[in-house]
Amino acid sequence: MPIDESRDFVPVRIAVLTVSDTRGPAEDRSGDTLVERLTSVGHVLAARTIEHDDLDTIIERLAAWIQDPEIDVILTTGGTGVTGRDVTPEAVEAVAEKMIPGFGELFRWLSYQTIGTSTIQSRACACVAGGTYVFALPGSTGAVKDGWDMILRDQLDSRFRPCNFVELVPRLLER
Repeated sequence: MPIDESRDFVPVRIAVLTVSDTRGPAEDRSGDTLVERLTSVGHVLAARTIEHDDLDTIIERLAAWIQDPEIDVILTTGGTGVTGRDVTPEAVEAVAEKMIPGFGELFRWLSYQTIGTSTIQSRACACVAGGTYVFALPGSTGAVKDGWDMILRDQLDSRFRPCNFVELVPRLLER
């Protein structure tokens, strides 16, 4: 799909949340990958942190960032699998006003081409909450690259045609 160079690029303010019981800042390659990719195309890193795989803690972090007017988009990495500690999708659902099921569906379809049937273990998901987009990606660096490079880079580019998430930001709070 084309980028319409006649339109202005509108940078969005993006927060990055890594969900992990084992990674600290030095080991957060997936978070580093997201930050590098979003800033290299002109978006603004609005916040970044690491939280443990704890449902209440993740919900609190998402809710605080959703209420922050300086954050337009939240990208999470990690906690989307099927083990007992993987609770990021449940946290996203807890704060969601509208789920975006096509994100997870498209992510798994694209991921299938990279990792085959193992993609079925991913519970990548997305929602809109309080006028903020929330996208939950798996914790592997490959998954983060796939999610950004094949979906989010274009959908978070105001010049992408025929439509994109950025142009809808002013209308997200309409009632």
